[in-house]
Amino acid sequence: MRRTVWKPFWLWDFDKEEAWLNEMASAGLHITGVSYPFRFVFEEGMPGAYAVKLEMLDRWPSHPESVRYIRFVEETGAEYIGSIVRFVYFRKKTDAGGFDLFSDLDSRIRHLNRILLMAGFLCLLQVMNTVNFFLRFFVRWPDLAREDMAVPMVMLFPLVAMAALILYGFVIVALKKRELKKDRALHE
Repeated sequence: MRRTVWKPFWLWDFDKEEAWLNEMASAGLHITGVSYPFRFVFEEGMPGAYAVKLEMLDRWPSHPESVRYIRFVEETGAEYIGSIVRFVYFRKKTDAGGFDLFSDLDSRIRHLNRILLMAGFLCLLQVMNTVNFFLRFFVRWPDLAREDMAVPMVMLFPLVAMAALILYGFVIVALKKRELKKDRALHE
């Protein structure tokens, strides 16, 4: 039997998303498809039969370099499930041995760098949007009456809140990267 679940994850919660997908697999619900926005398709099966991994690619999944990488991972016995934006999802039977997309700390750090780049870009866009909104309503039209300012002020709050949330995610990923760099320094 197939089951569709809509569950949102923030960009920086990729590890929680992967853990959730593996919990679902250990409960006998194996991922068979993903699509935007946050739609996961599961099929019932033997509990724990699959391990799930996800990774953010350098380029879109349709780019020739990404297609080669996906084919390479499939040659290891993993199955490509699909993608959401630049995140790709793989599953592999647990009886086929261990499954890890990152062979060392450097590859994990590169993965975090890709996420940091995306989060930084989104944060920059949101800050620019917020500044544009602020300039439109508060600098260009200073002669607005106080009662006319209520609507722009209410609309400004979600823009600032979203910029702060994305910045928070950026910091979370940057801290994960810092920890990995510390681990790498200890092992050298």
